Amino acid sequence: MTAPILSVDVGAVVANWRSLAALHGGETAAVVKADAYGLGAGLIAPVLARAGCQRFFVATADEAIALRGLIAAPWIAVLNGCPAGRENDFTTQALVPVLNSLADCARWQGAARAAGRALPALLHVDTGMSRLGLDAGEWSAVLRDRSCLNGIELQFVMSHLVSAEVADAPETAAQVARFAAIAAAMPDVATSLANSSGIFLGDTARSDLARPGVALYGGNPVTGQPNPMRAVVTLAAPVLQIRVIGPGETVGYNGTWRAARRSRIATIGVGYADGLPRTLSNRLTARHDGRVVPLVGRVSMDLMTFDVTDLPDIVPGAMVDLIGPDHAVDDLAAEAGTIAYEILTSLGQRYRRVAKSV
Repeated sequence: MTAPILSVDVGAVVANWRSLAALHGGETAAVVKADAYGLGAGLIAPVLARAGCQRFFVATADEAIALRGLIAAPWIAVLNGCPAGRENDFTTQALVPVLNSLADCARWQGAARAAGRALPALLHVDTGMSRLGLDAGEWSAVLRDRSCLNGIELQFVMSHLVSAEVADAPETAAQVARFAAIAAAMPDVATSLANSSGIFLGDTARSDLARPGVALYGGNPVTGQPNPMRAVVTLAAPVLQIRVIGPGETVGYNGTWRAARRSRIATIGVGYADGLPRTLSNRLTARHDGRVVPLVGRVSMDLMTFDVTDLPDIVPGAMVDLIGPDHAVDDLAAEAGTIAYEILTSLGQRYRRVAKSV
């Protein structure tokens, strides 16, 4: 019987990158952290590089080293920076750290002295996220004494938007103003600000380098509006078994769904171990030939059950679409009470991954 199939339309990823670059009007990188948001950096990054993408962002040093083995693109930046003791990996693999603190700057200066040359980096200044990045005190220290950047080839100064997906969010205006002041203090350094949603803010968040992530993979970057991106992911699983139960019988753990009539129950071999969260229990609506197939009962580790009483053509071996043209990843995420990012990055390794439109 066919295994669950996760199809990745890499042609759509490239089309999304090109449309985002056109909208941004400037250089546009690709964020391929977390294995390209769970879809497979090995499938996606080489295709983007062949399409002309020259700058890639990942989160960790190990992700960057793995990516370096996949693509010839000259520039891979590491958002979490260079961990202590990994400086040699960065210099030998030509990786570019994001410097998130004065301690990061000092350590990278040391690496530059050891290398006998200036080393490239980005400087991250926090403007409101309160995660990584120089805080207000550290940024003030940089303004007082720029020697903390000596020996560093500072290629970009960057920040990260808190609520770019929310139209007219007051946080965005405040962050943009702070970032404009930061950029003005470093007029010879290029800037990077807009993420996927930030690109759709137009001139408000425009910078020299955009960093789209989820929009590349078909996630909706504009909350409450039609998704402007091409769909990338389809996820389908075969029916393993059909069971007929009588009125009053229950389905799944703890009997959370009870049949009101004689019912046909289809079981598929996908569960929360495959990234379909338990919060989808009694809420997920799959599709078969465009028709709604409701999940009944709890999502279990390896299995889910659907009421197919009104769909007699669903038999063992028939495919049920969990993500597809009529049920996007954002729709599934809403049913789970989460966001598309979490769904994509949680998709497990038991799917047969198939690349389309290469």
